[in-house]
Amino acid sequence: MAGKEKPVLDIVHQNSIHVETIRKEQRYQKLHTEFSINPHRTLHVLPDKPMSRKPTEVIAENSVFIDAFHKAHQEPTKKYAMPLTESHEIGWLSAPLIPSTRNDRRFNFSRISTDVTIHQEKALRASN
Repeated sequence: MAGKEKPVLDIVHQNSIHVETIRKEQRYQKLHTEFSINPHRTLHVLPDKPMSRKPTEVIAENSVFIDAFHKAHQEPTKKYAMPLTESHEIGWLSAPLIPSTRNDRRFNFSRISTDVTIHQEKALRASN
């Protein structure tokens, strides 16, 4: 059985295929030159060993990083003006509708002693 044979490529054709492949890679390659820490991932900073003699390094504060870190740890209502997802919409307005006061009997149910509860408390104390 005679099948199709692959044509033998000479070095010029191989080089042109290689150049075309490199051009395609460079066209779609995106080079990231700016480094930033993912604010959604916890960063574990470990202290030095207690007996190490290495002096501690003084690190200059980066205010841009600190601001981004604090913004990432805020609750969504302070980060965004409007809810972004359906789950944000459920608890977006979380402020109480009526201000809470201790004198309002509609919302505060303090313990009130009645004849039945006084009798039950005395019975429980007597059995102990």
